[in-house]
Amino acid sequence: MNSVPSSFLQKPRATTLVLIAVAALGSISTSTSGQATPNQTSTKAPSQIETSQTVSQRQAGAQKYFTDVLLVNQNGEKVRFYSDLLHDKVVIINSFFATCQGSCLPMNRNLEKVQEALGDHIGKDVFILSISVDPTVDTPESLKAYAKKLNARPGWYFLTGDKQNVDFALNKLGQYVGDKNDHLNIIIIGNERTGLWKKAFGLAQSDALVKVVESVLNDQGAGNK
Repeated sequence: MNSVPSSFLQKPRATTLVLIAVAALGSISTSTSGQATPNQTSTKAPSQIETSQTVSQRQAGAQKYFTDVLLVNQNGEKVRFYSDLLHDKVVIINSFFATCQGSCLPMNRNLEKVQEALGDHIGKDVFILSISVDPTVDTPESLKAYAKKLNARPGWYFLTGDKQNVDFALNKLGQYVGDKNDHLNIIIIGNERTGLWKKAFGLAQSDALVKVVESVLNDQGAGNK
């Protein structure tokens, strides 16, 4: 199983909105634009016919890559990284820490706006995963209070846990940082079943982020293009 390419781990400049469309765990093509609504590209070949067997094979590879390392949500519930949080889901993922005095709260306020725009899709068709880069300080209790401040509804999970487990999950997403203050202001949006993954600058206009999420949510997979 190939690791995520190094381009997935690069930290873009804070002024740049980056979108990356990827075939899950495969090659990555990157486009960078200073505009609020960048062009989008996909790595999927139009001629590719995707069967339930190929979906299952890809998901088996994804489970092997991400693994079921245990995390803990704001309700104190242990959750498996792949099986409970990613499998067959459309997800919006970011990293942050609750005591951050910089970009974390504005980025999560953006996600609050995305949550409102998506309405009933949240918790049903789309899930938000906010992973702490400071798990030794961010307890489930403190994250629950943070979630309340953001009016988080069911389907928006604030995740912490044993530091080695959290660091492992963040590393798999290309979001691990040695210093919490170096956390990325990048949001990952993925449709795990179809294999379409994109990245966006977390401080972009919320309506631009909603459009990216909707494009991933509405993806039908290569077999239905």
